[in-house]
Amino acid sequence: MKNNIVMIGMPGAGKSTVGVVLAKNLGLDFVDLDLVICRRERAALQKVVDRNTHEDFLRIESEAALSINAENSVIATGGSVVYGEAAMAHLAEIGVIVYLRARLAELEKRIGNLKTRGIAFRPGQTLAELYAERTPLYERWADITVDSRAGERIEDTARKIKNLLKESL
Repeated sequence: MKNNIVMIGMPGAGKSTVGVVLAKNLGLDFVDLDLVICRRERAALQKVVDRNTHEDFLRIESEAALSINAENSVIATGGSVVYGEAAMAHLAEIGVIVYLRARLAELEKRIGNLKTRGIAFRPGQTLAELYAERTPLYERWADITVDSRAGERIEDTARKIKNLLKESL
């Protein structure tokens, strides 16, 4: 049953920030996949990224996503969860997938240093390359796409999502 809202998108798009506000507005619980990983691995997200290969981190993230049995929740995922086919199929089965889309230039401003943000990327990979690689995956899985615009209030983005969810029901 799809009684969850699953936020996907690039790091820095605002999945967790907007997700918390959306959960409060809708009276839902909030689950942050990054925190699920931290709990399971008993370490900060950056440490989990640093001590594992890229492929191992993606496996850890997928296993964490597959472990989510939430109901009536907003679930903020990590940006790389879309690489896991089984993980995304599970999330799509339990929720409506909302792609929070942001422009590359805005993400560059928001993220700062890729290497200290707990972001899964291959050695030498740039944010622009990551963006180009992941965007088709986000678009593939999205039930709803909402733009995260520079200067837009978090509450306004959450309201847009809420309105689009009403329209899709």
